[in-house]
Amino acid sequence: MVAQPPVRTNSEILYPDSDGLPMADNTKQFRWIVTIKENLEILFAQDPDVFVAGDLLWYPVEGNNKLRQAPDAMVVFGRPKGDRGSYRQWQEDNIAPQVVFEILSPGNRAGEMTRKALFYQNYGVEEYYLYDPDSYELSGWQWRGPNIASGNATEIPDMKGWVSPRLGIRFEPGEQGLTIYTPQGKPFLTPVELAQERDEAQQKSERLAEKLRELGVNPDEI
Repeated sequence: MVAQPPVRTNSEILYPDSDGLPMADNTKQFRWIVTIKENLEILFAQDPDVFVAGDLLWYPVEGNNKLRQAPDAMVVFGRPKGDRGSYRQWQEDNIAPQVVFEILSPGNRAGEMTRKALFYQNYGVEEYYLYDPDSYELSGWQWRGPNIASGNATEIPDMKGWVSPRLGIRFEPGEQGLTIYTPQGKPFLTPVELAQERDEAQQKSERLAEKLRELGVNPDEI
């Protein structure tokens, strides 16, 4: 009699935290991934139940470690912030990421992007945005209804001025590139631009404090 290999139970299946693929193929793609992810983190910094991640493996089905995707950026409403090695949906109240972003690079193939879109449709994503930083082309899709996975994707016909229902952010693609605005009307900035903005605000505050001291006013007592 030939011995049969033992069958692994769900608790014994390993879910790697890395797929061995690079986060980005070039600096432009990497900059956009980081910019979108970091600005979304800032946007929802005060909401403890919005989880934002970049290039994090998402496993939607327990027991299948081959079924996975790592969106360039994703937002999950209804899940707490915190570090994770991967997003295992069955450990997250079975809540799928509602919004995902992908940034194209020259290495992306049409078949690969189609498979990603089908994956996002099948496993509960509500909004999917795809941006090509070389051609400045922005595309978006929505899935609606009580059972999103059974519905068809609705492509957003015109992304110029489009406001994400979930995020409240506004997209303004143009001939010079893409600008994304917060609900307060502030543009998404790169991490370097964000640091410069903070430095400028700090310098302005220091100049104001010095001026008040010259006038005999202690700024610390205001």
